[in-house]
Amino acid sequence: MRVSITDLDHDSYAVEQGVAEAEGVEFHFLGGGKDAGLDPRVKGSHGLVVQYADITAEVMDFLLPELKVVGRYGVGVDTIDLDAAEARGIVVVNVPDYGTQSVADHAITLAVAVARNLPTLDAQARRSTMDLGPAMPIHQFVDMTFGVLGFGAIGRACAEKARGLGFKTQVSDVMIPADTTEVDGFAVVSQAELLATSDIISVHIPLMTSTRHLFNDETFAQMKDGAILVNTARGGVVDTDALVRAVESGKLRGAGLDVLETEPIPADAPVTKLDRVILTPHAAYYSEESYYQLKRRVMQNVIDVLKGRECKNIVVPRNR
Repeated sequence: MRVSITDLDHDSYAVEQGVAEAEGVEFHFLGGGKDAGLDPRVKGSHGLVVQYADITAEVMDFLLPELKVVGRYGVGVDTIDLDAAEARGIVVVNVPDYGTQSVADHAITLAVAVARNLPTLDAQARRSTMDLGPAMPIHQFVDMTFGVLGFGAIGRACAEKARGLGFKTQVSDVMIPADTTEVDGFAVVSQAELLATSDIISVHIPLMTSTRHLFNDETFAQMKDGAILVNTARGGVVDTDALVRAVESGKLRGAGLDVLETEPIPADAPVTKLDRVILTPHAAYYSEESYYQLKRRVMQNVIDVLKGRECKNIVVPRNR
């Protein structure tokens, strides 16, 4: 039984290797790129662990009949052709809740930093000036409405943290029944109302065909003047060019982005020139605790499937 890691940008794969060795499973690390699935060295693998590699129908056919399961680091599985996997009987697993608290922490941190305009205040202090003018306006949290789009585990954790800081907090999710007005003390509103009434919107939805560029010129026009957007979900949910236009025009007061359409972002990208946009390098998932859990569980999930054990994190087959 063989499991291969196709690609990984972490500083070590010792945790994954340790899990495999403890289970008596042959372990291989390739360290390739997005096309790593077609590397001949992956042939013969019964399980794959992938980060950014594209696992297409072509890749699956290349690795059949041995390939039985594909595991992806993290929550999103948009680099894997799920329909092709299901048609070929290949199981797909993820790790949906390893970084719930870490991502929520990061989203709140970005929101607060932009709301308080910490980059500008920091720059003013470093210039030995006490002038607050460039950082204005700044509002207190109790007078701001924090909107959470997507009320899964991370969205819920983010909403709880926002409420704890004093924000009036509201949520919106297509999975919440349309006639629901309250969940666990949070006001439930439509997406349109969330856009129109939130001072801060934190995005926690998956990237799908229906959500790609959900935030675009039209969407930004529907938001409150001076609103703030925070995205720790998937870069493709936000049209980056449209966001740049919205910030430059003053429609948005700023943004906090941990994920972008192109990663790593080119150093000369227009969004990097905006003072009131805080960028972090897809780091929201990271804490010492979540990092370890991600690495251990993705390998364990793949091995559990191969050994016929119960696995709670199966994405494909659907509707089991």
